[in-house]
Amino acid sequence: MTNNRPPIRVLLADDHAIVRAGIRQFLEKVSDIQVIAEAGDGDMAKDMIQDRQPDVAVLDVQMPKSSGIEVTRWIRANFPKTGVLILTAFDDDPYVLAVLQAGANGYVLKTASPTELIQAVRDVNDGKSVLDAHLTQKLISQLNRAKEPTVVEPVTSRELEVLELVAKGYTNKAIGVQLGISDRTVQGHIAHIFAKLHAASRTEAVMRAVSMGWISQSVGSITEE
Repeated sequence: MTNNRPPIRVLLADDHAIVRAGIRQFLEKVSDIQVIAEAGDGDMAKDMIQDRQPDVAVLDVQMPKSSGIEVTRWIRANFPKTGVLILTAFDDDPYVLAVLQAGANGYVLKTASPTELIQAVRDVNDGKSVLDAHLTQKLISQLNRAKEPTVVEPVTSRELEVLELVAKGYTNKAIGVQLGISDRTVQGHIAHIFAKLHAASRTEAVMRAVSMGWISQSVGSITEE
């Protein structure tokens, strides 16, 4: 991947040194990613993030001292511009939902290929939300089993058009160009979609729409604005 942008500055946090070494080796095979720091526990990760302010923090869920969930909440509260990619062996619904609710931008399993991991880091750095394909259907099923919300208000045809473009990873500006409307109008449609679907993010809105059969696009890289 060649461009004129500076390398994506990445922090790795995992309590297994050999795992960090493997991830680092994969990531640094490409010229646009640079691992600037490693941490063996959650507290160390916080210290290094505060000191180095990486573009993307790649975190495990279970770490000593502070979990990946706790570190994610801390990053969102203190360094909102830092992207958070969870890279873990855990695919249990409670872990996934808890991390996404804490504000993580992506969740990828350690079974992912090096190419998938590299692309996930790039997507998170670009402001997109990344979800391992293996987890998409599990999360949709979890949302279907949830007791709340009990009533979802139907979206309009225009809102459905917006939602379909959101699912394809379009930004507000790109959606506006595609539909011939202003960015502000797009933002208003998305706010209405969130309210109707009781969703807190674009990823959650798309998953709810997929689970109800409104759109067929599976969750991949969704730009969170």
